[in-house]
Amino acid sequence: MNRAKLLRLSTRLVNSLTSTRKPLTQVNRFSQLTQFPPFPSPTNPYICNKSFNLHHNFFFSSKVESFIDLISSNDWYEEIEIKVEEVNPNLTHESIVYALLKLNKNPKKCLDFFKWVCVRKGFDVSYVHYSILLKSLACKGFVDNFWVVALEMKEKGFYIDNQVFLHVTTNLKRDNLVDDALHWSKFRKLLCKVDGRSNVCKYVVDLILEFDWNEEVEEKLKKMVSFPVEEDFVIRVLRELWKQPLKAIKFFEWVAKFGGYEHNSVTYNGMVKVLAQPEFMDEFWALIGWMKIEGFEVDLDSYQKISKLRRLPIIDAVKFFEFMMDGPYKLSLPECTSLLKRLSHDSNPDMDLVNRVVNKFVASGNTLTKMVYDGIHRILCNTGRLDEAKKIVQEMSIAGYKPDNITYSQEVFGLCSQRRFEEASNLLDQMEAEGCVPDIKTWTILLQGYCAATQVDQALSCFYRMLEKNVNPDPEMLETLLYGFLAENKLFGGYRFLVEMVKEGRIKPWKSTYKLMIGKLAEVGKFEEALDLLRLMKKQDYPPFPDPILQYVSKSGTVENAKKLLWELRDDDFPPSSATFVWVIKSFFEKGRESEAMELIHSSPYRVRRQKAIREMFPKQLPDETNFSLIDEVH
Repeated sequence: MNRAKLLRLSTRLVNSLTSTRKPLTQVNRFSQLTQFPPFPSPTNPYICNKSFNLHHNFFFSSKVESFIDLISSNDWYEEIEIKVEEVNPNLTHESIVYALLKLNKNPKKCLDFFKWVCVRKGFDVSYVHYSILLKSLACKGFVDNFWVVALEMKEKGFYIDNQVFLHVTTNLKRDNLVDDALHWSKFRKLLCKVDGRSNVCKYVVDLILEFDWNEEVEEKLKKMVSFPVEEDFVIRVLRELWKQPLKAIKFFEWVAKFGGYEHNSVTYNGMVKVLAQPEFMDEFWALIGWMKIEGFEVDLDSYQKISKLRRLPIIDAVKFFEFMMDGPYKLSLPECTSLLKRLSHDSNPDMDLVNRVVNKFVASGNTLTKMVYDGIHRILCNTGRLDEAKKIVQEMSIAGYKPDNITYSQEVFGLCSQRRFEEASNLLDQMEAEGCVPDIKTWTILLQGYCAATQVDQALSCFYRMLEKNVNPDPEMLETLLYGFLAENKLFGGYRFLVEMVKEGRIKPWKSTYKLMIGKLAEVGKFEEALDLLRLMKKQDYPPFPDPILQYVSKSGTVENAKKLLWELRDDDFPPSSATFVWVIKSFFEKGRESEAMELIHSSPYRVRRQKAIREMFPKQLPDETNFSLIDEVH
């Protein structure tokens, strides 16, 4: 069937599709122009005629898996390369993405594969392949290779997008490659400056976003895009149009019709990522159907990015998982457990969806691992189906996986959510009797249950029981208990508990914990207590958080309070900076307390009076002074 017939077919199918769509805002009139057929199904006779190609892809998928296993279990040398040639997987964009992502935890093997693809097989790799390799090499021991690849990307004219830039920066800093992270930032800025197509891309995006799509826009685009359109340029424009998916579709269609560009797997996958939004599920599935007709697949990189953003409605997320598992490049354990975890976060998880995920995972040749059992168990416990949860634990034990802290913690959570605290507490004793010592996470979940039920006294009893068992509390548990105090309006009790834990328990709370308590204390005028926590905060090398204290002082406090606060804001033995003095004085002034502000000025170093902001507050009392004595400068 030629392309003209496909277009006529797709138009009829889309018309039937859009007739039942809800109206879209702003540019909804574009929807009827979309040239994508609906998601393929067994009822579509044309798709069924393509079944041979699907089996063809499955055949090569098994070769890719064999190839990955071969590289993963052996060092790369001449004999292995011969075996790799014998396996001879079908090299496509999707298969290379799949292999690189499967090997990316081992930079050496990832690089070996990439070289083999480029040098031995002569495959024209894309920006997507380079970016996966670049992220894999951004670690200790492979920095030289990393820079070689980065320079190759520069020579090929590839643009480093923000997502890749941040990922690489994080990896470099994680391995303490600070200098390389700095050079990487400079390299990216230089790349943006010398990239002549960045401006064209910006102009194109601005034009598309500013106007409704029409012939005039198309004519302007023709004049702007004078160079031969390339894959990297199309991807960059699509990435910038993700907030306007329908306009992205129009550009996608236009660039193929007038830009002389033939879309490939890379650009189709770029478009799939744009359409992965709740309001555009019809277009999303239609595009995937069109890709199947064209012989392309959703690649693993696209699936992972779409799943990570969690923009798909949960039923479509499950459908997407099933779709990928039915394809040639199957998902593995991390993708399955990630989807189960998302289902567990739903307030009322659909168990039918859970069963669909697990059944599809098993039907694809996988066995139920401890992580999958935990995922199912978590959902059952979260929904209060504790009897079913126990049956899952029994099945898990029969399969050879003993219950551990994760298993018991989930059951503790389920019991606490039903306020069955005695059973939850006894479960910790049962754990010990079975040789599974409760860890800090299990204890924290129990304490969270008590605190959520405003039973902070019982939570404290449980806390001291935990200390007797030589389990040391951590910052998360500390903050949990403090929220329990606050829920019962026991602010001062929470303050004393926090101070005790810091001074006697040697705990370093989170910065957020200090900020929470300082804010609450200042809110009710507990100035000295809030200042005490500010001192503890500084002693533990956190930047001080004086804002709520100053809000109280400037509104209801005294000048002496302000002086105490300023003293605590000094840096070691040096007095506070002029900017800090101005900040405090200005706060009094803005609250209408001008006399207190002036009193504070008079008790401040003379250098503070020289500040422009201070003179502007009191132009008559503090005229523009230009001559200061040496003693003033010292002050």
